[in-house]
Amino acid sequence: MSEYIQYAAFKGRMLIVGFGSIGQGSLPLLMRHVDIRPDQITIVTAHESGREIAERYGVRFINEPVTRDNYRVIYARHLARGDFLVNASVDVGSVDSIEWCQRSGVLYLDACIEPWIGGHTDTSISVDHRTNYAHRETALSLRGADSASPTAVLMHGANPGLVSHFVKQALMELAELDRPAAPAGPRPSRREDWAALARRLGIRVIQVSERDHQITGRRKQPEEFCNTWSSDAFAGESLQPAEMGWGTHERHFPHDGRRFDFGCRSSIFLDRTGCTTRVRSWAPQAGPFHGYLISHGEAHSIADFLSVREAGKVVYRPTCYYAYHPCDEAVASLEQFVERSYQLQPQTRLLRDDLTDGSDELGVLLCGHPRGAFWYGSQLSVHEARALSPYNNATGTQVNIGFVGAIIWVIRNPHSGIMEPDQIDDQLLMEIARPYLGKLGGTFTGWTPLDHRGALYPEDVDHSDPWQFKNFRITT
Repeated sequence: MSEYIQYAAFKGRMLIVGFGSIGQGSLPLLMRHVDIRPDQITIVTAHESGREIAERYGVRFINEPVTRDNYRVIYARHLARGDFLVNASVDVGSVDSIEWCQRSGVLYLDACIEPWIGGHTDTSISVDHRTNYAHRETALSLRGADSASPTAVLMHGANPGLVSHFVKQALMELAELDRPAAPAGPRPSRREDWAALARRLGIRVIQVSERDHQITGRRKQPEEFCNTWSSDAFAGESLQPAEMGWGTHERHFPHDGRRFDFGCRSSIFLDRTGCTTRVRSWAPQAGPFHGYLISHGEAHSIADFLSVREAGKVVYRPTCYYAYHPCDEAVASLEQFVERSYQLQPQTRLLRDDLTDGSDELGVLLCGHPRGAFWYGSQLSVHEARALSPYNNATGTQVNIGFVGAIIWVIRNPHSGIMEPDQIDDQLLMEIARPYLGKLGGTFTGWTPLDHRGALYPEDVDHSDPWQFKNFRITT
């Protein structure tokens, strides 16, 4: 323990709900970087998976599903004022959990805002309220008048989470490059300053651009869903409508696009699933690739955070969305999942110990700058990830160090109310995460989504601006 930096000490009790890929991979990092005893931690989960890991660390492990009917009882049994609920689960309602914590004086963190089981596909709920935009708006509505209420950080793993800090780092690097023409000025400290900087730099589109290159020696079986993180969570979010923060520069509205009539109105959604919508993107190792437009909370929080308002009207906002190409086994799994009419395969497998090679490129692609598109992020190999921490692959390490970094920030800032990744200390989070992210940095590219378009067949493309969303859509 002595060779690792301990960034915080916690004296209360901690309840970890869920113990899949996030819980299992985060526990060693938590014990490494937080001064906390094993007997302060309890894990409550719906599965036996991971019991041996918990026992190895001396942490109490309880197999008891948390449901809409029993969550209050379970939370009250293990938590009191000043304690910490760490929600690492799938299918446990985040909004109800946040509300309970706010009333009870309990700290809170999740990696995404989850509905209760079945919420992604409940057709009795209107499509616009099955979106991550709606989940975010509902969670933010819990903010009260007391700005010193217990801290609850929403949606902080890698993405959502670290990518919001990647955006700030990328903006600072672009500002530094522009310094000869225009002084970069002090580092922004307020939301308005970050938004003004993005506007000045001409950023029109921010893609969360991820290409997973990891490979396994054990191929996907016919009735199996494989993924480098939670198969259940990936399948669930892929069924939500394709969503994106919607930029003020956009002139071409998607034919099946829909606007929200509630909340901050930073975003739109499409009348189709994310797993049947593809977009063009780029990453340094992969080059151009086709990603799934998967619904993620950062598409809304980043777009909202970087909005410039004048006289109550939004005059600048970038388009923002997640372009995700999972590993090859996960692509095959997702395609079969769609073919099965969105019924999950009877078997799932976390690709972790059986991975043989490859890396995960996770970054943000800032488009529209005069020098070209700028990708900033992490390129981490599975071999590096295994050397850095146990029970992780490259994807898991990127997610879990962001998750643990947020735990540390909450412990150090226990009276900050309900917060999003864009609002917390990016410099501290990057300090904690940087040793675990492999090759971290920025790369310019001249690529645009118009490259190699129309070579074989004529297309209706607006060549006047390659960063219009019309040019990003490739299939339905």
